[in-house]
Amino acid sequence: MKLIRLIAMCLLTASLSASAQKKTEILLWDENPLEQSDAKSERVKAQDFKKDPAITVYTPKKPSGKTVLMCPGGGYSHQASAHEGHDMADWYNAQGITYAVLKYRLPYGDNTIPLADAEQAMRLLRKYADELGVDPNKVGVAGASAGGHLASTLATHYSSPETRPDFQILFYPVISMDANKTHMGSRKNLLGENPTEALVTLYSNETQVTPDTPKAFIMLSSDDGAVPPANSIDYYSALLANKVKATLHAYPTGGHGWGFRDKFPYKRQWTGELEKWLDTEIN
Repeated sequence: MKLIRLIAMCLLTASLSASAQKKTEILLWDENPLEQSDAKSERVKAQDFKKDPAITVYTPKKPSGKTVLMCPGGGYSHQASAHEGHDMADWYNAQGITYAVLKYRLPYGDNTIPLADAEQAMRLLRKYADELGVDPNKVGVAGASAGGHLASTLATHYSSPETRPDFQILFYPVISMDANKTHMGSRKNLLGENPTEALVTLYSNETQVTPDTPKAFIMLSSDDGAVPPANSIDYYSALLANKVKATLHAYPTGGHGWGFRDKFPYKRQWTGELEKWLDTEIN
């Protein structure tokens, strides 16, 4: 019995060691982003989304080079940084995937700000690839709800090769700003009370897909009462129409905003399906 317990403890220690992580906090617009000070660290931790945007990078002990930049949701009014952000770090790291959680500035009247922060995060992940365990050719973006809108905006509005994601992972995303199917809170917070038709079209990302849009893994609940499933379905259809590889998983129940929470009844399914997709499609 003692030998069995000893073997079990050794296996547990080996498992924990394999996924052990290094945590690096980086201010996006700092002149020397990897030179961390105590004062900077405190600013990164502060949940003030008007200033000091940052990424928290979790690097596994043996990084594969694959990297995911996560944009938490929150309707562009706040950020659900726990269950749609930091709580997923161990799961990604256990697969050898470097994982970065983005703390982006909220719009507050300027719809260009969140995308500017997401693009800068992509630049830094690639610029400091060696230090962060990143393969510059395997950097993807993920997002949940309004964070899914930001992620899909980055995937369709990127301004240069260095800010283009190599893939995208979307949790029950807001995609469209069309009043007939959007999440109105996200639309109001991003575009204002009375946006022009041109602005609505610009940020309706199902209309912005091209053959150069990165491949996608999309998941949602069919009974989502906050963000209509049409957001994901129309985006998926636009990707296929442009011959972009995409997969869509619609679970029968679960509502909205489940992220990494255990109470979501299909957590085992989405984690297994995403793990397989990352293993087979990102190489």
